[in-house]
Amino acid sequence: MKIIVGLGNPGLRYRRTRHNLGFMVVAALARQRHFRFQRSRFHCAQAEGQIGKEPILLVRPHTYMNLTGRCVSPLLQQTACSIDNLLVVCDDVNLDLGRLRLRPHGTAGGHKGLDSIIHHLQSQAFPRLRLGIGRSPTSMDMMSYVLTPFSRREWPLVHDMIERAVQAVETWIYHGIEEAMNRFNRKRGELQ
Repeated sequence: MKIIVGLGNPGLRYRRTRHNLGFMVVAALARQRHFRFQRSRFHCAQAEGQIGKEPILLVRPHTYMNLTGRCVSPLLQQTACSIDNLLVVCDDVNLDLGRLRLRPHGTAGGHKGLDSIIHHLQSQAFPRLRLGIGRSPTSMDMMSYVLTPFSRREWPLVHDMIERAVQAVETWIYHGIEEAMNRFNRKRGELQ
C-alpha cells in the first residue's frame, strides 16, 4: 500500500489558504479517481482505492498542522506501510508560487507539519512533495502569511500547480521517486 498524506488545517476557515495546499492536492486526486473520504479513528479523513494495481490510501489529517505526526505515525503502524511508501504533500514558502519539488527525504525546512511527522516517526527518510507558495511580498509574519487565502490573481497558477502535483503523485505511484523528480522538479518550460 502507498499512503499519500496531504497537509493542512481542518475547518472552513483554512480551506482555501496557502497552508492547505496538501489537502487540495489529495482532494483533487480523490475526485479524479472517484475515491470517497470517510472519517477514521486516526484523527483524519481517509479515502481508499486503487491506482493501477497499487492499493492507495489518501489522508487529510484532522489534527492541526503542528500535530500532524499524531495522525501519521499510528496510521503507518496500523497499515504496516513502510516509510518509503509514504508521500507527504505540503506547501513551501521557499519555493516560488507554482514550483514543485519532490525529495526522497530531508529536513522539515521550518515546516511545522513535516517537523511533527519527523518527530513522531523518528525519521526524515520519507518522500515529500513540496508546493511553492513563495514568500510574503509584504512584512507580514510567516504564520499569518501561510494562513491567508490565495488572491484571485493567484488562483489560475494554483490550479495549474495542483493539477501538476496530482500528476507528480501518480508518477511517484507508477514509476517511483526518481522518475517523478526528473519530470516535476524542473521549472515550467525547462528542457527534460
